[in-house]
Amino acid sequence: MPSLAATLRTQGFRPSKRLGQNFLIDPVVPEMIVRHADVHPGDAVVEIGPGTGSLTRPLLDHLGELWCIERDRRLEPLLQTLLSPADGSRLHLHFGDALSFDFSALSQEIGRSLKIVANLPYSISTPILFHLLRHRSAVQSMTLMFQTEVADRLMASPNSKTYGALTINTQLWATVQPRMRVPPEAFHPRPKVESTVVTLTIRPKPAVAVNDPDTMTLLVQAAFNQRRKTLANALKSVVTDPKIALNSAEIDPKRRGETLTVAEFGHLSNTVQNLGLLRT
Repeated sequence: MPSLAATLRTQGFRPSKRLGQNFLIDPVVPEMIVRHADVHPGDAVVEIGPGTGSLTRPLLDHLGELWCIERDRRLEPLLQTLLSPADGSRLHLHFGDALSFDFSALSQEIGRSLKIVANLPYSISTPILFHLLRHRSAVQSMTLMFQTEVADRLMASPNSKTYGALTINTQLWATVQPRMRVPPEAFHPRPKVESTVVTLTIRPKPAVAVNDPDTMTLLVQAAFNQRRKTLANALKSVVTDPKIALNSAEIDPKRRGETLTVAEFGHLSNTVQNLGLLRT
């Protein structure tokens, strides 16, 4: 059987750097991703970026139906070769940008919450994650491939260099579980970094009760925009009197953002809102 690289050359297809296309070529990795995703016949599973179908085929073999979202229409002939006549009604292929796709509408159409599975392009992995979190009421879980550096940030703990706004904004809404490391040689073209698959499971309710998530997001961003500053100084751009807010929340104004837990940021957010201290 010809290699994927040879097949792509035969069809005159060149992976797009602009779209961040790194296709899986190791046959073992997709099977392991399917297992880690904990998907079963009857689940509403959505694959983002099926690409050349290396993950699509084992997902489809494992499930009754599969929904796919692919941006690059050049891949349509390759994906069609995956299909047997019996697959036609089982694979629902949508061409478009996952960053603007309405996952909530799809969940309503199917009548079930979604399980997302994807080998994400590195360049847009964080925006896609945030887009999915905005549709969290329609999503049950996400098993996603990230650059290892990003995965480490998702799983970080306070007082570490990798802990930041991405950590907090993710862990507020989901639990994060590492699954497997994937080396560069598992892809074509070969990236210069390692990858990590993680599963994010949407929490039944947020990790901490937050009156206004947008306020918390502003505080978190301000706290980490200038990591070396104390909270009393870092929050001046968004809070009229940071010291009053921090003292009222029983947080030492001399602390830095990287030392606060998700729960402490939530408590601070509620305090700022209740005291009317958010800058407008």
